[in-house]
Amino acid sequence: MTQKGNTITETIETDRIDVACDGGNGPLGHPRVWLHIRPETRDIVCPYCSRQYVLKEGVEATAATTQH
Repeated sequence: MTQKGNTITETIETDRIDVACDGGNGPLGHPRVWLHIRPETRDIVCPYCSRQYVLKEGVEATAATTQH
């Protein structure tokens, strides 16, 4: 569950600490937002669509690459 109590709609593993989310196609679509995964949590939840982005196993948060 997200901090606001919304159910996580999808979990996406990534090797990047900065990820872009636009909700995908369909009813979850929204304006693109950039999210930053903090090393201490290793995940972030999109405030629009409740997708969860999680750093892949073995990826160092400080060494992970960014998309931009």
